[in-house]
Amino acid sequence: MRADAPFRLLFILYCVEVGVLLLLLPWGSNWERVAFQLPGPGCRALALSPWSRGALSGFGVVHLVWGVHELTGWFQRRSGAARPAR
Repeated sequence: MRADAPFRLLFILYCVEVGVLLLLLPWGSNWERVAFQLPGPGCRALALSPWSRGALSGFGVVHLVWGVHELTGWFQRRSGAARPAR
């Protein structure tokens, strides 16, 4: 096992976790509760705007795609390292 393998695995877990949170959190009921505690009506309107929620969800999708890309690369490197040299 190479020294960077644990860090790659942690990065993959980070991408998946943050991706799921950013994808789902803006659309939950807790989001609205927190938005009403923000100072000023402008901040509240921005936090509750579908455009802002969609942007955060899109950023979550980017994290998920990045995590899946890293995961497939990790499996390819591991399967390539397991093959005997000819």
